[in-house]
Parts: sequence; structure tokens; C-alpha cells
Amino acid sequence: MSDSAVSTPAVREAESHGARMDTEDDFVRAFNGMRTELVSTLYFVLGNHDDAQDVVQEVFLKCWRTRAGLTDVKNLRAWIFRVGLNAAKDLQRNAWRRRAKPFGDAPPSEVAGKALTASDALENKETLERLRRALHDLRPEEKEVFLLRQNGDLTYEEIATLRRTPVGTVKTQMRTALQKLRHVLKET
Repeated sequence: MSDSAVSTPAVREAESHGARMDTEDDFVRAFNGMRTELVSTLYFVLGNHDDAQDVVQEVFLKCWRTRAGLTDVKNLRAWIFRVGLNAAKDLQRNAWRRRAKPFGDAPPSEVAGKALTASDALENKETLERLRRALHDLRPEEKEVFLLRQNGDLTYEEIATLRRTPVGTVKTQMRTALQKLRHVLKET
């Protein structure tokens, strides 16, 4: 993985709040810095890694075409994640997409570079599948808030601004999502 694909707190800060986009290279570098997290977020929204990759490419093109207006964007990271979530919703509404797709295309599990034993891998796979089903079963607004907070690394205030809802509503939706996910993970 290249350094540009890893998002550190310093990179996220630069991506989010007033990062200068003086050149097209600055924009490409910022976008690539959050690409992995965007793919991950969209994967949980769409349930399919290939669709998530396709949407990220579409998001890049949409953002690229409107890059001249980036001086008006106060939080680039939040803006790109919003464009991504909107594109994912558009794909879900597409008639070709109405058939349910399973979450079965996740890469094999590894922990800190070590291959897991067969029983550990099976247990992790089952837990991950329960978590995916639980994420899929969240109400759309709960899923969106959860993914923006966890994968998008946005604050409650940024999410509220993006969604045009009160901060208290965002916090309630996050709390509800976490309660539902904890409940599913406690079941054995």
C-alpha cells in the first residue's frame, strides 16, 4: 500500500479543513488519501466491493469536474464522502441493482500480518457476517450516520451539517445504531 493510500490524523486534518487545492495534483493527492476509507464506507452501504470501487471512480470524476468550485468547500473530506454516499444511493435506486447482492466478497482475514488458524478464521468470518447483516439491517439514516462517523471520521457537527439535521438527532441515530450492532454481536 502506498503512503498516499494511508490516512493519518494529520492527513485527515489537511483533507478536511481548508486544505489548499492550488493544483490539480493537490486535489488528486487529497482524494487518494481518503480513497481506501471511502471504498470501505461504500462497501458497507452497497454490500459489494466491486460496486464500491465503481462508485469511488464515479465520485472522483464528479469531484474532478467540479474542482473549480472547491474554494467554496469548507470541509473537503465531508464533501467527498457526501458525494460518495449520494452516488451509492443513486446506484441502489437503479433498476439493475434492485436484486439483493450478498456481502460475500470480503478479502481473507489476517491479524497483524499473521494468517489466522482455521477455527479463528471461521469465527471471525461468522462475526463479520453477523456485523454486515446488522449494518445492512440498520435504518438508512442510522447506517449513514454510523459510516460517516466511523469510516468517514467526521464529527457529529459535520455530519449534522451534511445531513441538514440537528446534532442531537445525529447523536441519537448513532447511539441507536451502536445499540443495535452491540446486540447483534452479543448473540452467539
